Amino acid sequence: MTTARTSFARRSFRGVAVAAIAGAGIALSPLPASAAVGGATGPALAAAPVAASSSAASSSAAQKAVDTALAQRGDMYLYGATGPDRFDCSGLTSFAYKAAGVSIPRTSKAQSTFGTPVSKGDLKPGDLVFFYSPVSHVGMYIGNGLMVHSSSAGKPVAVTNLDSMPSYAGARRVA
Repeated sequence: MTTARTSFARRSFRGVAVAAIAGAGIALSPLPASAAVGGATGPALAAAPVAASSSAASSSAAQKAVDTALAQRGDMYLYGATGPDRFDCSGLTSFAYKAAGVSIPRTSKAQSTFGTPVSKGDLKPGDLVFFYSPVSHVGMYIGNGLMVHSSSAGKPVAVTNLDSMPSYAGARRVA
């Protein structure tokens, strides 16, 4: 019973916070690298406040996609889900870019061949980052070595260090 109350309270607070941010017209920006102290991931990092990044998105559409993806933090993973309250990895990225007016393929494998290849050293917020061979996971780079993604069953959309993910396979710029 405590778990249900905690989950409901967290969900209610998230809804109020998102509504307050949207109502105030505040744009969400990528997290600073200092938010990932000690390589932290999970709820602490996922709930960290959002601050300005040291690098700019490649376009206004890419920034809108980043803002949209970050606004989904806390939503739970569900295989095949494309939102608005549950996502799989490619469902999150396609949902975020759709909100920015950009149509991208639905699956991580198809997304990995869409757009322009980008080297890891040239990543900008909004770039899609891919993992494993063959590609089976995608996240969105948000700046300062961090990405937002929907990783697996039982886990919420969260921000994590790009280098904490195994088997980096490349990146693409789609907007």
